[in-house]
Amino acid sequence: MQSQQQSLIYLHIAVLLFGGTALFAKLIGLNALDITAYRAAIAGVAICVLLILQKKPIKLHHAKDYMIAILLGVAVGIHWVTYFAGMQLAGITVGMLAFFTYPVITVFLEPLFNKSKPKAKDIISAIVVIIGIYLLIPNVNLGDDITLGVVTGVVSALFFAIRNITHKRYFSEYGGPQTMFYQTLVASLMLCAFIEVPITQINDTDLILLLIAGVVFTAMPHSLFAASLKNLSAATAGLISCLQPLYGTILAIIILHERPSVMTLIGGALIVSAACFETWSISRKKQP
Repeated sequence: MQSQQQSLIYLHIAVLLFGGTALFAKLIGLNALDITAYRAAIAGVAICVLLILQKKPIKLHHAKDYMIAILLGVAVGIHWVTYFAGMQLAGITVGMLAFFTYPVITVFLEPLFNKSKPKAKDIISAIVVIIGIYLLIPNVNLGDDITLGVVTGVVSALFFAIRNITHKRYFSEYGGPQTMFYQTLVASLMLCAFIEVPITQINDTDLILLLIAGVVFTAMPHSLFAASLKNLSAATAGLISCLQPLYGTILAIIILHERPSVMTLIGGALIVSAACFETWSISRKKQP
């Protein structure tokens, strides 16, 4: 019982930190790509040190797994860039809620791999999410920052869903920290060629924030999340993860003084409700 309670604490801390990651889109004075590249590099180094200290393997089992790791890293890199870009355009709450369409997107992508058709309940969830997204957008115009931010957030959700499905099908034999090491490594190497601000030109404040984002808000929550799964089911982890937009919104209100509108809160409630329902539905289906 105590180990389960400890795992729940680890999980809530991890989800809180995941939600807090969004704040760095506004706190760091760099573009989304630069933030992602530096954050990924710092997180990769931190996770590598963690693996060495814990004497856990870094080398992959099969040669083909390195190609899968590259694909996962590319998906994560695109997901993170669009994740930060969406929140820089639309604000923390709207950007994060747009990203949280990923559970429903996952439900519609998985049948492409399994050669099956989405069920009626999944179509209803998709409709609920579409209504929620519509409520997030005050003016449907791609020239509007909020609209563009929502679209970018949904693109981030798409690549996150692709990453999750690929990992589940082809990379599930590896632990969380080992997986994230390769993903952060590939993402940082992929994006470093496009960096606008060299590390030597980053001011001290932004450099400290990048270190915090990479170590405390990336490496640490992924390690805590992986540790929590030892005593908790994936279903519990998935449902508690749905609290991420709530944590992110509360932190944005406290630290950045963002004030989401009533329509944003209603749209967000619809999106998160659909995400929770799909997570619960999938977990129930997996139970014997």
